[in-house]
Amino acid sequence: MKPKLGLALLVSTLLSACSEPLPPEKLHYSGMWRGGQMELYISLEGSVNYSISKGNSSRSINGPIKEFQGDDFIVGIGPISSTFDVSEPPQQIDGEWQMVVDNVRLTRISD
Repeated sequence: MKPKLGLALLVSTLLSACSEPLPPEKLHYSGMWRGGQMELYISLEGSVNYSISKGNSSRSINGPIKEFQGDDFIVGIGPISSTFDVSEPPQQIDGEWQMVVDNVRLTRISD
């Protein structure tokens, strides 16, 4: 195994170990969501994998959900965190689950 890959797997394992399961009232947040250049995966165990591309730049975040504040959720460990602004929580629209996160409309493509 290459050292960088091994380190990435170790960090991923440690981050997922820090997560708490989604609270029952937030289970509808789980799944793989996609919209525009954004992809967001929220596991039932409370971990998040997020990526977005804008032009020549990209950003990704992987970590546990620290807490929900209303519809918004905060991802990170200790003082390092990012808040995801959920202006429209998950809801079914025309038979598809959708939500708006950081002003991007996302559609759930899988559970």
